[in-house]
Amino acid sequence: MTVAMHLSITGRVQGVGFRAFVTAEARVRGLRGWVRNRRDGSVEALAIGEPDAVTALIERCRRGPPAARVNSVEATPAADDGTSGFSDYPTV
Repeated sequence: MTVAMHLSITGRVQGVGFRAFVTAEARVRGLRGWVRNRRDGSVEALAIGEPDAVTALIERCRRGPPAARVNSVEATPAADDGTSGFSDYPTV
């Protein structure tokens, strides 16, 4: 079974390597999807894959890389957008 979750991550999450962190964590877990910065200072991601792998990524996002200070991670069910691999998208 595959699930898709949309993540919205707030705090000190830009300029600290958060997108590279999410990309590496997602790829290790065999997830598909993407991550990008938002102009409001948050980070947004779509994680698609096995439920346990998606849950593990969400938990890793709650901690983030060493320089990050995560205030919240909101995870909501999403549609599988057909993305292949895991990509770092431009800021929106």
